[in-house]
Amino acid sequence: MSAGIRIAIAVSAFNPEVTGGLQRAALSHLAEHGAPVAADDIFEVPGAFELPLVAQTLARTGRYDGVVCLGCVIKGDTAHFEFISLGASLGVMNASLSTETPIAFGILTAYTDEQADVRSRDDAANKGREAAEACLKTIGLLRRIRGDRAPESLLAGDLQR
Repeated sequence: MSAGIRIAIAVSAFNPEVTGGLQRAALSHLAEHGAPVAADDIFEVPGAFELPLVAQTLARTGRYDGVVCLGCVIKGDTAHFEFISLGASLGVMNASLSTETPIAFGILTAYTDEQADVRSRDDAANKGREAAEACLKTIGLLRRIRGDRAPESLLAGDLQR
């Protein structure tokens, strides 16, 4: 169990069919592992580019042990995909490092709608589930490193990617 763990979810409103699937899987996984997320701890942002700022702000409140970022960027005919994907990934990494808070990268960067759909379905391949698991495990690992008491369930098992 992950009792006492409080996680925020920041989810992009862009590509809602995909991000909704990611969110459902993340919420399910967190609840299954004893860290249910309250409705007030889910934050909808306009798009993937805005996720890092919102995640960093959430982490800096001190209310959350971790943040799960969920979004989807699908390649189009322009360089927009590359700019948004790079900005979001570097932004999430920088936000996590600057706040020393686990901020999980659950932002799909897909070349096609089909790739995005496959990664957001209600099955084991869902990347929202993987982001939630990564967040929980990183919380547990950081607690162990810092000498805090980490619930064993946070440290057990390996991530399957």
